[in-house]
Amino acid sequence: MIRWGNLEVTVTPVQPYAARKPYVCPGCESVIVPGTFHVVVVPDSAPDLRRHWHRGCWHREMRMRRRA
Repeated sequence: MIRWGNLEVTVTPVQPYAARKPYVCPGCESVIVPGTFHVVVVPDSAPDLRRHWHRGCWHREMRMRRRA
């Protein structure tokens, strides 16, 4: 569990063999194609708001949040 803004979130890696559906990454707004390693970010207080992120986009988001 980590802090993201004012939310506590759980970040779970998704291995390529388990990535079977396309998702749109909220960090870059491009498609995460099936078979791509990525992470799922789930707010602990609102699990229905889970989002799939490219790993690099998520790391960039976390670096930007630390600076703000």
